[in-house]
Amino acid sequence: MTSPTSRRTVLTAALAAAAGAGTVASAASASAAPPAVPSSSAGSSATPEVLVDNRFWHTYTDWRCGTGDGTRVLPGARPGLVIATPAGRTDYTDPHTGVTAAWDHATWTSAVHRSAVPATEVIASWNARTPAGTWIQVELSGVYADGTATPWFVMGRWAAGDGDIRRTSVDGQGDPHSSVWTDTLAVDDPASGVRLVSYRLRLTLYRAPGSRLTPTVWRVGAMASEVPDRFTVPASTPALARELPVPRYSQNIHIGRYPEYDNGGEAWCSPTSSQMIIEHWGRRPTEEDLAWVKPGLPDPQVCHAARHTYDYQYEGCGNWPFNAAYAATYRDMNAVVTRLGSLTDLERLIRAGIPVITSQSFLKEELTGAGYGTSGHLMTVIGFTPGGDVIANDPASPDNDAVRRVYRRREWENIWLRTKRYDANGKVRSGTGGVCYIFWPAESAPSQHRALRSLGLV
Repeated sequence: MTSPTSRRTVLTAALAAAAGAGTVASAASASAAPPAVPSSSAGSSATPEVLVDNRFWHTYTDWRCGTGDGTRVLPGARPGLVIATPAGRTDYTDPHTGVTAAWDHATWTSAVHRSAVPATEVIASWNARTPAGTWIQVELSGVYADGTATPWFVMGRWAAGDGDIRRTSVDGQGDPHSSVWTDTLAVDDPASGVRLVSYRLRLTLYRAPGSRLTPTVWRVGAMASEVPDRFTVPASTPALARELPVPRYSQNIHIGRYPEYDNGGEAWCSPTSSQMIIEHWGRRPTEEDLAWVKPGLPDPQVCHAARHTYDYQYEGCGNWPFNAAYAATYRDMNAVVTRLGSLTDLERLIRAGIPVITSQSFLKEELTGAGYGTSGHLMTVIGFTPGGDVIANDPASPDNDAVRRVYRRREWENIWLRTKRYDANGKVRSGTGGVCYIFWPAESAPSQHRALRSLGLV
């Protein structure tokens, strides 16, 4: 298995090759580990096997059932975790700036969650507010079926801004059975039978010494999943015709802009998609937020999204949890990374009025009408035609007017839900197995709450 550094090198080479060949190779995720498979098999008459387990801590009871050291729980309509009295002080040397600074800190550790799925992958995500002078670290420790435990793995060091620390994943983490690939803890050899059966999450909240400011964490959790191999998935039956009014933004109009953030717009599929859904829910950056963007550039909020999802270790904007965390910096927004099992699951969300950002990779000939091939790409599903085809806002478009696309249902569901695929050279590569981002407002309609609850997200 290649190292995270070499995987980054491979992706960089793919981006360069794609630019020369007229294809798209945007970073659909920082993770290149073998992906998990959907939680259900659409079109099967048998009861679908559950292959995805979601657990998110976000209620007052959730926070109180964890173990805190220096933290307290804020009650209210949206309970959150904050620093009460710091448990200690530590020095942190930022690997991307070389600056060492002292930080007061407090911790919270979740109760053990036993997954309904003996998992080969776990992906954490979180929603938090980090005023200037504060930041958070999210860690995960799992237990294998034989009772042995993993170390505490850092799943992200995160701040909404970049003035205090550089938000970052952490390379080089692993144990004899598993490795962390940027945003994903993955069993190295699923064929060995090794599985993670439970895990805990640990939050560390940091603030400048002597400050009374504090991060506020409203939600933290993880998606655990199984990873069987599949090159195709069963066909689903269309069950919905609806299209949601989602803003359309092209990543390609930003090519060459702000190359310090993942080489500019050619790799901004993830933040561009995230920004579309954030604005669908009526949120957007303020003029003050956008003051750093060069005047006169179109859609400066997309540049803003790229800067504020950028992972300084991965050197890209495709870190899945960082995109969810960015979305949740907006007023009363929730956001998670998960996997869906079928287009039926996705239709359930669209029916409730919730658009979904999906991750997929494909050859040019595998998706009619796309006009490109990609080693990884995010797009926003906004609806279904009367015939069941997928309506997507695809940011890999020449301009905003061209963003809305209609893709053939059978082609689209296969490239999204499969876990294995062939590249242009006939080599076997991984597919994402239904990975998606789901964003929704804290005050959601009853139908939206029911749809989210049915998928284990609330």
